[in-house]
Amino acid sequence: MMRFIHTADWQIGKVFRLFGEKEPVLQQARLDCISAIGALARAEGVSDVLVAGDIYDHEAPLPRTLREPLERMRQHPSVRWHLIPGNHDPHRPRGLWDCVQDLGLPGNVVTHLAPQPFSLDGAVLFPAPLMRKSEVRDLTVWMDAAESPAGALRIGLAHGSVTDFGAEGEAGNPIDAARPRLAGLDYLALGDWHRTVEIGPRLHYAGTPEPDRFDSQPEGVALIVSIEGPGATPQVERRVVGRHRWMRQSRRLDDPAAIPDLDRQIRGMTGLSSMVMRLDLEGALPLEAHAALQDSLDGLQAAMLWLDVERRGLSAKPSLADLEAIDFDGVLRRSTDQLLAMAQDGALDADARRLAEEALVELYTRSAGRGAREAAP
Repeated sequence: MMRFIHTADWQIGKVFRLFGEKEPVLQQARLDCISAIGALARAEGVSDVLVAGDIYDHEAPLPRTLREPLERMRQHPSVRWHLIPGNHDPHRPRGLWDCVQDLGLPGNVVTHLAPQPFSLDGAVLFPAPLMRKSEVRDLTVWMDAAESPAGALRIGLAHGSVTDFGAEGEAGNPIDAARPRLAGLDYLALGDWHRTVEIGPRLHYAGTPEPDRFDSQPEGVALIVSIEGPGATPQVERRVVGRHRWMRQSRRLDDPAAIPDLDRQIRGMTGLSSMVMRLDLEGALPLEAHAALQDSLDGLQAAMLWLDVERRGLSAKPSLADLEAIDFDGVLRRSTDQLLAMAQDGALDADARRLAEEALVELYTRSAGRGAREAAP
């Protein structure tokens, strides 16, 4: 029986500018995944890790970024790492992969830069490296005629989008979903899709080991693949190796009582401190409730790694008590009435009405909210 780990799309050096001061934390997590995969391999007695492309996020990383994944792999000498270029890091002449070679590879790292068979223990690996970001032809076709010793497992390694299964990937090169059958492969390890997907018993996408988007899966995984022998159906196990969970949640808030419920639900989630969340809110709340909601969100943002709140579906519906509270000092009534009229004016576009609602919430927070706090014992 052969066992190996299938992973892909590390994208070391990925930029997370929208996350501000948290960007280095997210970048470090991608490197730490390599260590987690190495530790998993040792714990499971696995000697080979197949990385199906996009080791780096772009073709011109800084020298330190170029070395960092190599050093992480070096720290696991009992594991042999097999790398192929993907669409983010294709193998161009005198490009990234030549620079990697010039650095001197660790003895346990193998770069497959040409479509040539490579002998493993009891198996043959057939890599399909990308030489360009996009290919119009299927680079796995050569596997059909490639020979292997009798009794050896046939393992393919490629990066691209499987045809007839949608357009979830980024790479332009197509891969025929029938390749395992056409080439007699026992397993085809794919990269490009950032979700872990089984296309067929012998055809799998590993997904990224550390999530990087909200429309993907919440946790990063690597696959442990076990094959009893030629022709046997592979047994594939998912193992979580990522540090951060990326979640997208939607909530409707039409009652102020829903705010503490939302707070409790989110705080009750596992791994809150390492969570990256997109929270989509909709509904309609009075101004006092908007102020309470902001207090709750401020606390949640401090509890999480990152919280991004989308409020365009959440409107402000001032009550009479709200408006009277804003007029605490008797000098803001005119501004309040003008903003309320704008917020309710159907002739204005949605963005203008939204700005008026936000201004009303701000007026309430600065006047009524301040007055309430000053009056508190």
